Amino acid sequence: MRRSTASVSPSFLSALLSCRHFRVARICRCQSPVYGSHRWFCGISDSLSNITLNASSSSPNRLMLFSTMAGTILVQARDPAKLNMEILNAIDERRYIDTWKLYEQHMQMEGFPRKSVVNKLLTGFAESLDVKWLEKAYAMVEQAFEESKQNLLEKEPLIYLSLGLAKCGLPVPASTILRKLVETEQFPPVTAWSAILAHMSQTAPGAYLAAELILEIGYLFQDGRVDPRKKSNAPLIAMKPNTTAFNIALAGCLLFWTTRKAEQLLDIMPRICVKADSNLLIVMAHIYERNGRREELKKLQRHIDEACDLTDIQFRQFYNCLLTCHLKFGDLDSASNMVLEMLRKAKDARNSLAAATLVLEAARNDNRAFTARSSRPNLSQNEPEGSHKDRLIEHQIISYDEFSRDRNFVKLGNEAKEVLLSLLGKLQTQVELITTEHGILQPTEKIYVKLVKAFLEAGKLKDLARFLIKAEKEDSPVSNDDSALVHVIKSCISLGWLDQAHDLLDEMRFAGVRTGSSVYASLLKAYCKANRLREVTSLLRDAQKAGIQLDSSCYDTLIQSRVLQQDTQGALDLFKEMKEAKIPRGGNPEFEQLVEGCAGNAEAGLMAKLLREIREGQKLDSGVHDWNNVIHFFCKKRLMADAEKALAKMRSLGHTPNAQTFHSMVTGYAAIGGKYIEVTELWGEMKSLASSAPMKFDQELLDSLLYTFVRGGFFVRANEVVDMMEKGNMFIDKYKYRTLYLKYHKTLYKGKTPKFQTESQLKKREAALSFKKWIGLC
Repeated sequence: MRRSTASVSPSFLSALLSCRHFRVARICRCQSPVYGSHRWFCGISDSLSNITLNASSSSPNRLMLFSTMAGTILVQARDPAKLNMEILNAIDERRYIDTWKLYEQHMQMEGFPRKSVVNKLLTGFAESLDVKWLEKAYAMVEQAFEESKQNLLEKEPLIYLSLGLAKCGLPVPASTILRKLVETEQFPPVTAWSAILAHMSQTAPGAYLAAELILEIGYLFQDGRVDPRKKSNAPLIAMKPNTTAFNIALAGCLLFWTTRKAEQLLDIMPRICVKADSNLLIVMAHIYERNGRREELKKLQRHIDEACDLTDIQFRQFYNCLLTCHLKFGDLDSASNMVLEMLRKAKDARNSLAAATLVLEAARNDNRAFTARSSRPNLSQNEPEGSHKDRLIEHQIISYDEFSRDRNFVKLGNEAKEVLLSLLGKLQTQVELITTEHGILQPTEKIYVKLVKAFLEAGKLKDLARFLIKAEKEDSPVSNDDSALVHVIKSCISLGWLDQAHDLLDEMRFAGVRTGSSVYASLLKAYCKANRLREVTSLLRDAQKAGIQLDSSCYDTLIQSRVLQQDTQGALDLFKEMKEAKIPRGGNPEFEQLVEGCAGNAEAGLMAKLLREIREGQKLDSGVHDWNNVIHFFCKKRLMADAEKALAKMRSLGHTPNAQTFHSMVTGYAAIGGKYIEVTELWGEMKSLASSAPMKFDQELLDSLLYTFVRGGFFVRANEVVDMMEKGNMFIDKYKYRTLYLKYHKTLYKGKTPKFQTESQLKKREAALSFKKWIGLC
């Protein structure tokens, strides 16, 4: 073979090595000159400035070797078709590192591989459920869209990748893929994307994004915009949110306390003709309770009472929400009447059960064999319903082959329902005020504690005593020293509320309810300790009228009090009275033992819970809830002038607006449009309140402000909101704001910077460019 040698400059070598059609690998000088089907052509030089190139025009695969003092560099052209096959083999064998290296080589040589290979890469990486490879797969999708090569991406692989991202706790890229599918009109069926929503809703950012997705997709179907009679609309109709999707998003909002966003979802349900099922009715009750919508709860009660497929657990959740809402509004009459009604029904049920037991006993005497057979199903019916088993396996995903064969996404639909059940199960654990026994609703100690606290704070001692006495009559009878009213009186004594304790004791005596000596003894000692001798005399007189005999510890306290007051004669009279009554030494330590038990972290009874609730709980301003409802009504009807008057009246009555108040105002202004100055003024008021009062900025309020400011182009204020959200570690949906910016401000500040600008213009320009950079458009 004839050999030709040519001298090559370093600049030519550098340009040659940078060519993307060659793969560069470093090899040893002593490597064999034959590798597979490739031929070698070598030239050796001892310096970088004098490099010899050996070439052969007859070689089918151009291969060049450059030798230096340090080693040899191989520049090799690869066949793209063969590289595609190697990528497919590597992904089939789950050699993900090799797969990625081969993919990068192809990108350097020819750009993206062919369509089938790209989609195989996406599904292979998704099937790994490894965050590293899922992120690389998502980066491929992003790059394809950036280079306008989204035609390489098929719908099913993208849905599968989004599912894998959601399962691995990456809700932002998972939601972005769904949004891209909608934008490119590759509409995913609701059975598929509801499963993705379900896994996203396991985290706070994911739950917020799930609600945003429902709002965005639901907007396409509002007010009959899509004609279901047209066959061309069939793929779009298949994407329409259903009841399961709404249940998932709403449950996620409840679990992560974004309930105002949840209420926005409830508002669009009738506009896209989504019907509520039994689960959705209960979820709605939770949302109305959290947001203080008592009238909506009362309207919902009719549907609850008429529903025939509700379980005991669901009834318990609804009435827990209604009872909680009564307490929020300070409606103690309605709350106490609910409790008494539950006690009456429970008493009737116990009586019915006792009668049924007598009948069974008589039947057992007549026919024991029959009873033995028939008693088993009765016992099974009385067993409490078992908790739902969470069958969700987060770190497993069906294979893509199985996924692709399920053309109607039935398995994903079932998976979405399983996750929904687990979300609803978490909501059930938040029910504290009501329990069920044999299917009968019964109040818990927690509701007694909250009611007593509310009665005491409102100063309604007579109503409290009347309620507790009625409750004692309806409930199982207890000893005089262990009734709920006695525990309340002792709690008041522990808190130093001696007048309230004395008033409650009087109410008990007037109602003819007898009590033991421990209550009188405890109050007497507290009066002596506070040096309130007039009240001591009055209490002793009341005790004598009630026929209560005080113990020796009370007399010891009274005698000691007289001695401290230098009333020697009074002390001697008490001592003589004690001896004449033959009162034994030792006293009655019941109350002291109870207090010591609570202090020692013993099992908490009603008294301990009440003490903790009063000391730690915050006093509710029921007026704020009333005015929030009024303002919300006006804002929803877009009557902003009336809403402003209501807000002014709320302030004048001494009620401080909270995050819910401002959220209603901001969303109301945003709905009618153009009210950006008014929103800016509200923002200033919020910041002022936050500096002087415990005004809490939550994610929903700040997100509504940010949306309004970006929509109106108020980027100075928008950046302030962004800073506050980032300091509070709040999630921000950048994709939403990127889309909003491109829709309304795409050409803003795109030209050259003007030579002459006022300080205000310069500040606005810098703020807009800063925001544009933050959302990733610079």
